[in-house]
Amino acid sequence: MALRLGAEEKKKVYLASGLGLLMLLLLIRFVWQNFGPSPAPPEPAVTPQASAPESPSPAAPSPPFATSAAAAVKVGSLSSLDPTLHPEIMHQAETLQYTGNGRNIFSQFSDPADIPKPVASARPNAAASGPPAPPPPPPIELRFYGYAAEKSGHKEIFLLHGDDIFIASEGEIVDRRYRVGKIGVASVQIEDLPYHDTQTLPLQQ
Repeated sequence: MALRLGAEEKKKVYLASGLGLLMLLLLIRFVWQNFGPSPAPPEPAVTPQASAPESPSPAAPSPPFATSAAAAVKVGSLSSLDPTLHPEIMHQAETLQYTGNGRNIFSQFSDPADIPKPVASARPNAAASGPPAPPPPPPIELRFYGYAAEKSGHKEIFLLHGDDIFIASEGEIVDRRYRVGKIGVASVQIEDLPYHDTQTLPLQQ
């Protein structure tokens, strides 16, 4: 039994059909763009070029990469090399004499190289860069004046320090600074205690 559709129902059917057809076209276009054959690249446009004046053709074309340097000479191929030793050529190289003007660095009998001497420094005291040396100890200010009388076998002497006169024997300290050492016939050894310096004083009459 056939159904009679109204006007509104017909409009809905037509609208649904149109939407379905539009969706089908969009689906076909999507599949064609992504999975179809790639389009051929466009041909470049040809631009007209100005005709250049004709120049006379050269006599011979120049080889590629031609430069102003001299060309290498071909000596043969790998198969033409001779591996045989030639003693006469080796002997000629061994007997070759050095004829240069400089020193032959390949001979142990050649003259040594002339090494120039270093130029002296403009400052003569430039090498003495360390601390200055300590000053020498001062001279002992005592004078050996003569012998005194011996007491119990010990020699005693007179020592002058300015206007002061001291009597001392071996081992005694004079003026809290000088120690009397070995007393000889015409001299005596005196040690300067602050400087640890020993000097010999001659006999002065």
